Amino acid sequence: MNILVTGAAGFIGYFTSLRLLKEGHRVVGIDNINDYYSTALKFDRLKQLGIAQVDAEQNNMRCHSEIYPQFNFYKIDIADADALEQLFERETFDVVCNLAAQAGVRYSIENPKAYVESNIVGFVNILECCRHHNIDHLVYASSSSVYGQNEKIPFSTDDRVDHPISLYAASKKSNELMAHTYSHLYNFATTGLRFFTVYGPWGRPDMAYFLFCEAIRQQNSIKVFNKGKLERDFTYIDDIVEGIVRIILKDTAQREPYKLYNIGNNKSVNLLDFIDTIEKEMGKETAKEYVEMQAGDVYKTWADVDALIKDYNYHPNTDLATGIKHFVEWYKHYYNF
Repeated sequence: MNILVTGAAGFIGYFTSLRLLKEGHRVVGIDNINDYYSTALKFDRLKQLGIAQVDAEQNNMRCHSEIYPQFNFYKIDIADADALEQLFERETFDVVCNLAAQAGVRYSIENPKAYVESNIVGFVNILECCRHHNIDHLVYASSSSVYGQNEKIPFSTDDRVDHPISLYAASKKSNELMAHTYSHLYNFATTGLRFFTVYGPWGRPDMAYFLFCEAIRQQNSIKVFNKGKLERDFTYIDDIVEGIVRIILKDTAQREPYKLYNIGNNKSVNLLDFIDTIEKEMGKETAKEYVEMQAGDVYKTWADVDALIKDYNYHPNTDLATGIKHFVEWYKHYYNF
């Protein structure tokens, strides 16, 4: 199968590309390699895929992997309609997996225009390319943030999500609406995945688990929001990728064109328990600064994944202790701690 993975230098995009390549598929990865967080980490992920930094830094250039013969990379921003159209004219894809986005709930409050460019303009560009180049299936990243302050637990895709509390959440909800429109008008399959707090090796440095390890390593205190009274459905990267790949590879001919799923660990963990697990693996405790809730944040997330179990036999099987152990092992090695 020929698959385009956008956001291939990102956390989930990297692991999705790697899994597809190991299963023998032909993958083209694109990423704009922006500086929202360390570009060094993004280039290091690409290095694991056989792409040298000196090549990946060149705009719109086809970079051949030195490790995986079936992988090529282009530095392209999905907000650049012309560059994206040229890519679709040059390459042939069966499925597009759109994992490119401006991430981060809190950053969306500080820099809203970045979210409009990437998550809305960029997504429309992806939809248009899929429409005009006869793509069979678009799989795309949504987010659990669309649920806002939803009080019903666990969160179900049947719940109303009309009241986002961050621009990031609003941009992801808009993706779902636009995908539905394109599936209806142009009759190609789209599948949205509402990710729930993904963690693991090679993860994003702006995420809480990464920040906690950084604070412990540097002997700084950590900020604990809402005084620790938060819960998250923490989902290990391998479980997320397993779900994504199952959806990419399954034929869509016998299903409705538009589908939407939660993809999470199907359980909620208290933030203080999460911190305690990290401290045990790091072998150190650190001072905690208990602060108020941040704007745009939510109190609790918990994914109802029954639909994904039913349709794709999806079963997340990485417990928190195991997942954190794998992350901390990678973190210590990567940062020589």
